[in-house]
Amino acid sequence: MKLLIISSAPVIVINNKSYLYAPYEKEMQLWSKHVCEIQFCCPVWYEDKTLLITPITFPIVPTIVLQEFDIKTFLSTLKAIPKVFKISIQLFKAFKEADYIHLRCPGNMGLIAAFVQLFYPKKKKTVKYAGNWDPKSSQPFTYRLQKWILSNPFLTRNTQVLVYGDWEGSSKNVRSFFTATYSESEIQNSEFRIQDKLSLRVALRTHEIPFKFLFVGTLSPGKQPLFAIQLVEELYKKGKNVSLDLYGEGVLRQDLESYIIQNNLAHIVALKGNQTKEVVLKAYQTSHFLILPSKSEGWPKVVAEAMFWGCFPIATAVSCVPFMLDYGKRGIVLKEDLTADVLQLEAVFINPEVYDHVVLEAMKWSRQFTTDVFESEIKKLLLT
Repeated sequence: MKLLIISSAPVIVINNKSYLYAPYEKEMQLWSKHVCEIQFCCPVWYEDKTLLITPITFPIVPTIVLQEFDIKTFLSTLKAIPKVFKISIQLFKAFKEADYIHLRCPGNMGLIAAFVQLFYPKKKKTVKYAGNWDPKSSQPFTYRLQKWILSNPFLTRNTQVLVYGDWEGSSKNVRSFFTATYSESEIQNSEFRIQDKLSLRVALRTHEIPFKFLFVGTLSPGKQPLFAIQLVEELYKKGKNVSLDLYGEGVLRQDLESYIIQNNLAHIVALKGNQTKEVVLKAYQTSHFLILPSKSEGWPKVVAEAMFWGCFPIATAVSCVPFMLDYGKRGIVLKEDLTADVLQLEAVFINPEVYDHVVLEAMKWSRQFTTDVFESEIKKLLLT
């Protein structure tokens, strides 16, 4: 079986070696086990642009290179017209030769592919919609258009659309799905965070160890890392023994560095940059809380990962986050108001039994979604 993957996510070529964004590559490893050939149809970069990348570890046939474009302005839209025409021709040819088609949406390439797939109703297809499927959320027109086409079973046939969360009124071809990072064997080989010496109960009793907060994600306006810093700053001002490590890179790094220096926070806030999976895993296991004050998410992978290792999740109510946190029973849903959110955290600080209960419930829920289960579901998709 030849699997064709259409995505706006690039293949990165450096010194004649191909790379992918690290979590994407790990997921594609699972798909590769159940097909004969994989071909990417996507943009190609020749530098990593601060993206956390890893070498492609499975065989691929030569990538069909799609030229990137945007339609943010009138001029850029005009320039995009010939590119869209060329991409459409490339996709028509690629669809014809593929046995199974996998679209990664939302994105410009996914939008064009959503139109092209209309002409291939007999081809087996899956669409992974990695964005926010919430029908009530405010989204760009192109995202809403993709969702409308993909969720229409008359237009999008022989296709399973994989979305994050359960949404009332979804069509028959829309299926709730998930993403996984860790395997059953990793559970067995790792120390449970709840049993670690850095448990909240010990920190409360001795006051020798700070409450360790964690942020994992791109340092971008959409992820709001500054809010995470300010939340910990407010707790510190109220006399709490706290610290915050931020893992990731992005356009806001210099602004965050300046804020940390100007507000004398260098002794409690540290920017760690991009790190390996192993380093981040250890951070989950040895931190008390994860903060993700993001404005938009699909499946917030870092929230699920933190829950997996017993790190108390704190996140905004976007996409399927309220469902993941069981509306506050498996974590704190941020109100994005510093005063109100500090009060939510203080209530947990003074009640370690609540902390322990929430962490155990979060861990129990997240550990349903291992890579073993994920691979089994991928195999079912390919055989259906």
